Amino acid sequence: MYDSNKLKQHLCMLCMVLFLCAVVCACNREQDVKGPQVGAQPSGGGIPVYRLAIHPLHNPAKLTQAYQPLVDYLNSRLQGARLSLEASRDYAAFEEKYQARTPDLLLPNPWQTLQAVKSGYHVIAMAGEPRDFKGIFIVRRDSTLHRPADLKGKSVSYPSHTALAACIMPQYFLHSHGINVTRDIKNHYVGSQESSIMNAWLGKTAAAATWPTPWRAFQREQPKKARELKVIWETETLVNNSVMVRDDLPARIVEQVRTLLTGLDKIPEGKEILTGMETARFLPASDRDYDVVRSYMARFEKEVRPVEKP
Repeated sequence: MYDSNKLKQHLCMLCMVLFLCAVVCACNREQDVKGPQVGAQPSGGGIPVYRLAIHPLHNPAKLTQAYQPLVDYLNSRLQGARLSLEASRDYAAFEEKYQARTPDLLLPNPWQTLQAVKSGYHVIAMAGEPRDFKGIFIVRRDSTLHRPADLKGKSVSYPSHTALAACIMPQYFLHSHGINVTRDIKNHYVGSQESSIMNAWLGKTAAAATWPTPWRAFQREQPKKARELKVIWETETLVNNSVMVRDDLPARIVEQVRTLLTGLDKIPEGKEILTGMETARFLPASDRDYDVVRSYMARFEKEVRPVEKP
């Protein structure tokens, strides 16, 4: 007679073995903890897929909406490669990525451009007109602020302490108008451009620092709120964001990307894509074009604060 107790024991042991196998497999799966990857992953079909990481101009969902058409356009024309779009939850997560050399291509701000060069990335284009790269201060229309000195004792919001146009340049502007930004005001680093603007709209800060691209997007997407706000001051201009490639990317792929980007403003489809990104055009550029940023940052660190310490 078959022993039913032994059968139960065997079944229990089998279940335990299967459970342990499942646990081991789950633990061995590669986990990406560097931040969200947002966007469609092209079907490679044996073709290499290169990761394009863009710094947090917007939240991941909005960034994908703005930049996925560009990636789709490039994928429809690139020969021998495909791109996938990658967003990051905040500036720190984006900066960790290029320091680890995980993305193949980058769209960083000018300060991040200098840092990425140290990690083996090189500039192939500039994303937007230099005259559009400046900091602006947003306040409520009923604000009592009239001159920078009126900010003393009040709060200012910024997306990040390393945001060049939306933090560093505004803080240098305040410094040049007699404000000690580490003592005279309260600085709030709130994670994104939209959050910075919303802090001013909600009255949590007396002013919000941002730059023209996200402000235009906010006006378009939230016109009712935007009508309750106004630009009160703006900084000088600098060079705009860059497009960078890692130093091990094939030269033929790099040249294709450069050519496609700098030709966007010359065709109707490209102009539509640029409008969605709030970018006038892509210009040819190299590492040397960002030397002016190195000089600006040296002056800022000498007179205001260390860049990497808020």
